[in-house]
Parts: sequence; structure tokens; C-alpha cells
Amino acid sequence: MTRTDNDTWDLASSVGATATLVAAARAAASRESEPLIDDPFAEPLVRAVGVDFFTKMASGDLPTTDEQSAMGVTRMTDNMAVRTKFFDEFFLGAAAAGVRQVVILASGLDSRAYRLDWPTGMVVFEIDQPEVIAFKTQTLAEQGATPTCDRRTVAVDLRNDWASALREAGFDPTTPTAWSAEGLLGYLPPDAQDRLLDTITDLSAAGSRIAIDTAPPSNEQEREESREKMEEIAAHWRENGFDLDFGSLVYLGERNEASTYLGGHGWQVSSSPVNDLLAAGRRGTFDEDEPMGKLYYLSAVYGGTR
Repeated sequence: MTRTDNDTWDLASSVGATATLVAAARAAASRESEPLIDDPFAEPLVRAVGVDFFTKMASGDLPTTDEQSAMGVTRMTDNMAVRTKFFDEFFLGAAAAGVRQVVILASGLDSRAYRLDWPTGMVVFEIDQPEVIAFKTQTLAEQGATPTCDRRTVAVDLRNDWASALREAGFDPTTPTAWSAEGLLGYLPPDAQDRLLDTITDLSAAGSRIAIDTAPPSNEQEREESREKMEEIAAHWRENGFDLDFGSLVYLGERNEASTYLGGHGWQVSSSPVNDLLAAGRRGTFDEDEPMGKLYYLSAVYGGTR
């Protein structure tokens, strides 16, 4: 389904299904013999959503290794292992540096408020659509899970006035914040990406931090290659009973590069190519001509100059 300005979804459809896919990949990565991550809540959350394909992926019940590779499951699991590790370490590093306020944008089925060892006094804000927030909260409560921090949910679509809703939930813009936009920017039109980064900057006190996974701007040939790859994977998914046209959910047009944009708005940015993270995690790297190989992970500290 092609994206529209006011489209909606749940955790089994459209953009919402990608949150379940990510959780299924985290569950699969957590089940490895030498896992980089440990997310005990991912599989129960995926099972509760009830999409058979994702449940099989989370529990390791998909077909043979070759078929999983064709479906992109192996790559997704590897990428999610290093991505999760990157953001986990980002948050724990910020906490170790004294940051006591976290905002997880488009939190989906993220369970960091429950599974990370947060220090005393940590407040974690989770922003997502009301149905997503309610589902996760209820499902984890039924699992007997309790947050390891002061978890505060902000049930609002990021296309609306989420900054006001965040303040109403008790967010303090005068204290340093650790922000994450994990797996988010590609689902935003270029102008919406800029507005999001501008709002984060406006709400950030000096010493705030942000972590993002993103990709550099692509040309038309690269965008076409990405579409073809996503269509190929989607065809394999349909053969296994799940129909999701992933390529129709993302915005592949020209946009400002996040690292450059933040750097021009007072942030001191550092970045790591995805292949560096995969190699460090002893996972297979992407070939130079693969679109996913252009992904990179950035972290930045705000200097307080707008």
C-alpha cells in the first residue's frame, strides 16, 4: 500500500508491520549460540501480534538457511543484532555520562525501558501511536514485566504536535536528553525528516545526545536498485504467507544527509558504517554494490548553539 499523508496502521500492517519485523529479528538474534544482544521480550511481543510469518521468524521455525537468506531474514537478523547493540550502548553510555532523560522516537516494540540496566532516576519517554503504545504496555504487563526506569508513554503520531505531548508528559527541555531515531528516517518524507531534527534540536539542552541509523542521499539508479531488491524479498515473503510491499513504505527521494544537517545545527557528529559494526560483531558484511551497505550509524552531542 502506497503511503499517504494521513495513513494509519497497526502492528500487522503497513509501517506498523515493520516494527513487528524488527522485533522478530531481535528475537532471532537473541536466540543465536553466541548472541550480540539479549531481548527476552521480543518473541512474546511478536507472538502477541499474531502474524504467523513473524512468529516463525522469531522462534526459529522458518524454512532452510538458503530460503531464509533469499527472504533477507539472515541479513535482517545480522543487521538488527548490530543495530540493537549500537543503540543499547549509546543509551548506556549516555546514562554513564550523567544523562537522566531519554526519548525513544517511534518506539514500536522496543523494550529498552524494561530490559536495560538503567541508573536510579532515569526517565524514559516512549513516543508512538496510541494503539502501539497500548498494545506493548498491556502485553508486557501480561508477561509480568516491569520497567527498570520511570517509563512514560507519549501516545501521539509523530506527524502531529508530539513536542507538546512530550512536554505534557513531564519532559524537561532544560536538562540533557538522549534521543534515538532508530529505523525511522526512511519512513519520513524529506521535509518531515528536517522538521523532526529541528524539533529535537529545539528541545535539546547543551550536552544532549542523539543516535540515528540512516543512509546518504541516493541517485535514481541506486533508488531503483533498492526498489528491485525490496520487491524480490517481498515476493519470497508472499510465498511464505505474508504480503508486505516494503518498498512502498519508505521514501527513497533526495533528502538532506542527517549527519551534515545536524552538524550545521550545533551537533558534534561521529559516524560508523554498517559494515564496520557487522565486522566488529563477526557478522557477514555487505558487498560494496549492495544498497544496505551504504547504511551508517551516527551519534552526536549537542553543543547548545542554534
